[in-house]
Amino acid sequence: MENHIIGENGIGYTLEADGLYYPDLVLPEGTHYEIGRYGRMRWEYLKTHRRLEYIRLLMEGKLNEYLHEVDKECYERMELLVEQMKAGAGITEELKASNQMKWVGLMNNVRSAAEEIVIRELIYV
Repeated sequence: MENHIIGENGIGYTLEADGLYYPDLVLPEGTHYEIGRYGRMRWEYLKTHRRLEYIRLLMEGKLNEYLHEVDKECYERMELLVEQMKAGAGITEELKASNQMKWVGLMNNVRSAAEEIVIRELIYV
């Protein structure tokens, strides 16, 4: 028996110790990026609800890069939304100096609302 054969489909197969031929499949080299909170949320959503897209990205070696881009986009969108909502709610540095507890409460509300928007628009789609 040969140790290595090429099948009709053009894929190479290697004979292993158990007497079976296994395909010589290798995932492409992907890039490695650090993935933050939103990237991990998107990863979990893809794994659970968008399985085909998840497998496609994984097999193409683009999953890590994709999750990094989603994470980066979410953080940028959060910053933009928080600034816009702060202006709309009248949250200023003067308010922070005069009534710090009110400022903290309003900022927490703005951040929570912005995060809900980002998660709904960019993570669970």
